[in-house]
Amino acid sequence: MKKLKQIITEIKAHQSPISDNFQELVWQLICYPPKMPIRWHQEQLIEDSERFSLTVFDRHFANKDIRFNGFKWGNGPVKLLITHGWGSKAMDFSELISKLKQIDEVEIIAFDAPGNGSSEGDLSNLLLYTQAIEVIVQKFGVPDIIIGHSLGAMANIIALNEMKLTPSLLISITPLIKLKENFEASMDVVGIPQTAKEDFFNNFRNKFGVSASYFTLGDLYNSDEELNHLVIYDHYDQISPLSYVKEFLEGHPTIKSKCYDNIGHDKIIKLPVLVEDLYIIIKDLIVK
Repeated sequence: MKKLKQIITEIKAHQSPISDNFQELVWQLICYPPKMPIRWHQEQLIEDSERFSLTVFDRHFANKDIRFNGFKWGNGPVKLLITHGWGSKAMDFSELISKLKQIDEVEIIAFDAPGNGSSEGDLSNLLLYTQAIEVIVQKFGVPDIIIGHSLGAMANIIALNEMKLTPSLLISITPLIKLKENFEASMDVVGIPQTAKEDFFNNFRNKFGVSASYFTLGDLYNSDEELNHLVIYDHYDQISPLSYVKEFLEGHPTIKSKCYDNIGHDKIIKLPVLVEDLYIIIKDLIVK
């Protein structure tokens, strides 16, 4: 978090928003995931896990293999994968993981995406999340149940599309719907001028080969009929606004949804009633 504050301070103090140096700061603002320390109860959960490390190739920033860390609990026949959101980590799901560990039939897999949590990397991006998911599936097998939060929920959907997989259950908690608009909101908060924003999005297209608007969940989603998909949202979420969520759900009417109001984009994954509800949903699915 200290580095992110430093980046914001430098942006606000910069004298020339059209310079290359300013654009480097904008890329850091958008692609540097802040890192928060592990808490004691999370350390205990890590101690109980079987830890692993895998690699993905970062072709957009580091241009080298990046090692990311993962964790496994249980040895049941039902594989469950959890993908965290931006600037987050596997242990931010500690409450849900602790609850799901009570289900003997489940093997839980979670990971710190490249550049996040305990994993290597300074800058990160959506495609590194997606690559990490694909590497985990190749290593441990196809998950029966996949849970994702925010950017992690978008990464899950992209990975499922690319691997042509249909899990028994997909749960998307406050999913990021529109990547470009999320970037713009982050830039607006610190007063990035319009010309600098346009330069960033032009550079984004050059670097990734597609525009940022390509990563719009409604356009990427192609699993309407066969996928058992539950979307969890909050009417007052500022990161995943209600208007975006409603547009996505209306465009894909087979998706189930449930609202937990006025909790907050990040805090919702720790909400006791949500943890209990997801436990019951997953337990009932396995029993059936």
